[in-house]
Order: sequence, then structure tokens, then C-alpha cells
Amino acid sequence: MAKHALFSGLVVDEFDQPVNTTQVGEEAFYVVNDQGFMRHVPSEDVDRQVLKQMGEMLSGHEEELSKQAAQMMGQDDIFTQAAIQNQLKNVDEQFDQVLAQGLPEASRAYLGMSGFKVRINLHGELLELIQPGQIAPEDGEE
Repeated sequence: MAKHALFSGLVVDEFDQPVNTTQVGEEAFYVVNDQGFMRHVPSEDVDRQVLKQMGEMLSGHEEELSKQAAQMMGQDDIFTQAAIQNQLKNVDEQFDQVLAQGLPEASRAYLGMSGFKVRINLHGELLELIQPGQIAPEDGEE
């Protein structure tokens, strides 16, 4: 089964230029333009870095997030909250599943419309995860 770049269309290079994606056999790559030389970076390497950082951002907030998620689902009971909280605490174990299934096109489109961006360098190292609307720690604390 061919792998797909999770964040296709949402990745930019360090100069804020869009990064293309391509398939070579079964593997997906982000293609970074390095002054005319097209560097092929395995998308899984970049995607794992992004998922890891997103997981770290969730860490420590599982209880609040599970309550909010249960309320949004209309299932505001302790059993639903506990199930969601357990999933959030073990989110890193689900990375392989997310990588295998990919993100639905509608989810990628929503992320793009909200201003979500992944900034990488020429070697595919994550430089920045841009999430508009995110409250900076010093802004949210009193």
C-alpha cells in the first residue's frame, strides 16, 4: 500500500515557499527546492516530527480536552470522557495508524484554511509548526 504525505499542501520551506510532494514507488516525499536542486525528503520523517510535536502540545491537557470533546459529541458522561482521555494519553501509539491511513482531504483543507503550516529546512527538519489562534503561554496565564 502506497504511503501518502500527511501534510501535503501544508508544508513550506525555511523561506516560506511551498514544498511539493511526489511518490517514488510506494514512498511519499516532500520535494524541497534548494536553489534549483530538488531535495527529496521522506514524508514520513517530517510527518512523524509534526505528530510528535502535536502530541507534546496535548500532553498534560488530556482531562480538559476529553471533557470538551465529550461535550462537543453530546456524550458528556464520565465513561466517554475516560475513553477519550485514555486515547489522548496514548496518542503517540496511534501515530503509525495515522501515517498508514493518512488525513482526509477535508481535514487537510480545513487545516490549510485555518492557516496551519509546517515549516521545514532543506533537510526535512521541523523548524516551526504554525497554528493560528494558538494562545502563547505568556498570553494565557495571569
